[in-house]
Amino acid sequence: MKEKKKMSLLLKLVIAIVLGIVVGFVTPGMGAFGEVIIRIGATYNSIFGNFLNFVIPLIIIGFVAPGIADLGAGAGKTLAATTGVAYGSTIISGTLAFVVASLLYPHMVHAGMFMENAANAEETVLSGYFTIEMPAIMGVMTALLMAFILGLGMAVIKGNTMKTVMNEFAEIIDKLVSNIVIPLLPFHVYGIFAKLAYAGTIVEIMGSFIKVFAMILVLHWVIIVFQYTVAGSAAKKNPFALIKNMLPAYTTAIGTQSSAATIPVTTQCTKNNGVSDGMAEFVCPLCATIHLSGSTITLTSCAMAVMVMTNQSIGFGKMFPFILMLGVTMVAAPGVPGGAVMAALGILQSMLGFDETMCGLMIALYIAQDSFGTACNVTGDGAIAVFMDAITGKKKAAAK
Repeated sequence: MKEKKKMSLLLKLVIAIVLGIVVGFVTPGMGAFGEVIIRIGATYNSIFGNFLNFVIPLIIIGFVAPGIADLGAGAGKTLAATTGVAYGSTIISGTLAFVVASLLYPHMVHAGMFMENAANAEETVLSGYFTIEMPAIMGVMTALLMAFILGLGMAVIKGNTMKTVMNEFAEIIDKLVSNIVIPLLPFHVYGIFAKLAYAGTIVEIMGSFIKVFAMILVLHWVIIVFQYTVAGSAAKKNPFALIKNMLPAYTTAIGTQSSAATIPVTTQCTKNNGVSDGMAEFVCPLCATIHLSGSTITLTSCAMAVMVMTNQSIGFGKMFPFILMLGVTMVAAPGVPGGAVMAALGILQSMLGFDETMCGLMIALYIAQDSFGTACNVTGDGAIAVFMDAITGKKKAAAK
């Protein structure tokens, strides 16, 4: 049932994009009636964008604080080491995406494209009929600081009262995202693409993003090969044989679009790679929550593409702190389509200056390839399990 829901969302997004483009192309020849159609979409976009800005701080606190608390609640050197390896893998993935995008985007993406198109759209399209202001209860950075303080505090004091409250709050936010924000998102995407198509500027944008997606898929496989090369070297095993054994987990993740739903298959494939039962059963569920190398590649690549299109700088000094924060803010991203990008909206706004239109595009673009990002995530989990099993086994042998 869950899988059908996720697949139907992807289908709705595709329909929204296609419908928006068709409506945008058709309405210029419809005179005043065509303008009414576009203005209705612009009105919805304005209201939804304000609502999204309102819920972002709530999403940050609801997702990040309980995730940090749960992560800190465990004990033992193996937990700390696994967490460090998973975070390192995520940062390496994001850095790889930055380096490759920096080299390729000057040849793939027209700088300032989105800014020029947005200007054309503003000149061509009337604004919405009205908007409803929804000021957020706190700023994004305030929400991030609160999430870190609450999460670390709950882990330190090991109390149950606050943790119970925050877990229930997280459930509320999870329902808000899965039952309200995500279902309304296709209409927002429709409005964005209808406006761009109405202005006659959508073809160049879509062409650039198709190239970006192709690059992302290649990077997913590059990072998987890298992860298994490192793990295989530590375990003295053939990395490509290890990857072959993980293919059932990869394909399952493509179908389910959920790291959590793929845990049983990931664990079994990891055991087939010779990892001890205890290590596989510990690392795979943990990394399903904290290791998002594929998602980080996608978010970094898409964010940089949008920044190039809006003529913003994408220097290492700006992007690397963003990548470091991605590894933290996506911890315990919920098991709903686009959970990682929803958790990352706060730093997209605070660190990269994204507005609601840019965030809406990011959500749509991320969910469109969510299954492949998830497949990269879970396949990498198996590599971490192989690596951890190898280094802990060496330590045990040395201790004897």
